[in-house]
Amino acid sequence: MKVEIWSDVVCPWCYIGKRRFEAALEQLEQKEKVEIEWKSFQLDPTTVTNTEQTNAQYLSKKYGVGITEAEQMVSNVTQVAAGVGLTYDLEHAVIANTFKAHRLIHLAKRYNKQDEMKERLLKAYFTEAKNIDDTPTLIAIGAELGIDADVTKEVLESDTYSEHVQTDIKEAQQIGVRGVPFFVFNRKYGISGAQETAVFKDTLDKAFAEWQADQPQIEVIDGDACTPEKGC
Repeated sequence: MKVEIWSDVVCPWCYIGKRRFEAALEQLEQKEKVEIEWKSFQLDPTTVTNTEQTNAQYLSKKYGVGITEAEQMVSNVTQVAAGVGLTYDLEHAVIANTFKAHRLIHLAKRYNKQDEMKERLLKAYFTEAKNIDDTPTLIAIGAELGIDADVTKEVLESDTYSEHVQTDIKEAQQIGVRGVPFFVFNRKYGISGAQETAVFKDTLDKAFAEWQADQPQIEVIDGDACTPEKGC
């Protein structure tokens, strides 16, 4: 069964939602039958990477609130993140455009490492205060996951996977995604936001049971055969 997740790399609730979803998935008896696909979404495609601007300053300008209120927003989400075992350092986070990072996630899919890449980029932004719009930084992150540096460099210095990112974003608009994280289970059920683990678990159970019921059942008549375990 497939679970598609629209998410942005700089979305604090996306990381929290990932942890809550993962906790629910761990409780599913046949979790190995669940395929996760990460979909691109940009909360603000116009963001200009700015290593000098603080997160609070960015939020203050973006939402038209005072610095004190923006700092409180940062503090609140940091506390929630800690509740699911995440350490946020938003005070030092680098304001960055996420388009390159999304392309890197698509590259990682080629190596069956999409989930690992998503996790690594989230950690890089929220915990390590790395610039996720910086090509050398992204090349190093790719290398950590076994992706050749030259391959990553070639991708990021071209427009490779740009169309994939745009397609994900357009698809989100078509199905009515207005915010992230947004989870789609078996193209039948959707969850918007970083819901509690119990909500994810209930939806996972329901979607998986329906998916499993739809799988073709083959009635097998046993006979003489060669098997890897017993030979011929």
